[in-house]
Amino acid sequence: MTVRLFHSPASPFVRKVLVVAMERGVEDRIEPLPSAAGPVKRDQTIVVHNPSGKVPSAILEDGTPLFDSRVICLYVDSLPGGGASLYPQDTRRFTVLTLEALADSILDAALLCRYERVMRPAELQWDDWYNGQMEKIDSGLNDLENRWIDAISGDFHAGAVAVACALGYLDFRFADKDWRSGNPRLASWFEATSRRPSMIKTMPAG
Repeated sequence: MTVRLFHSPASPFVRKVLVVAMERGVEDRIEPLPSAAGPVKRDQTIVVHNPSGKVPSAILEDGTPLFDSRVICLYVDSLPGGGASLYPQDTRRFTVLTLEALADSILDAALLCRYERVMRPAELQWDDWYNGQMEKIDSGLNDLENRWIDAISGDFHAGAVAVACALGYLDFRFADKDWRSGNPRLASWFEATSRRPSMIKTMPAG
C-alpha cells in the first residue's frame, strides 16, 4: 500500500514521518507530493483532504486522509516492513508517546518563533511573545536533559525520532541558539543520532 504524502523538505514534522518510514524499512511505500503549505496562505490542494492545510498530510490508496504527523507516523509504523515497530506495545509505549508529544511541543514553539520573525512585519513583531515561545523550547530541552535522557538513549523509537527532528530543526532555523551548552548529555546523544542514515538522508533544506 502506497501512502501519498504532502511534503515540504524543510518541515520537521514531515521529516519525522520520513525517518520513521526509513527506520521501518517502508520508505518505498511513501510517495511525496509537492505542496505550498504556509502559515498564512493555505495550499488548497491539501485543504481538500486536511482543512488545516498543513504538512504532513497523507492520503491512503482508498482516498482516506490522515493527519497530523503523530497519526501518520503511527500508520507508517503499522505497515509491514523489515524493522521492528518504533512504538513499543509494553509499558514503554506511553513513555514513547509522551516523548513524541514533548518534542512536538518544542517544534510548535519553534515554528511560532520562526513565523514571528520571518512572516510578521517588523513593526508588528512582539518580543514578549517570541521570548515566551523560546522559554517553552528551553524548558522542553531542560526536561529532555534531566528527566528523559535515559528514555531516548536506548532504542531509536518514535519518541527519540521526534526529539532528533526537533533538535535538527533548532540547528536548521536557529543556528545562533546555543542549546548544547546547558544540555551536554542531550547534545552528545544528538551528535551520535545524527549519524544514522535516516537522519542524514532527511536533512532539511530550503
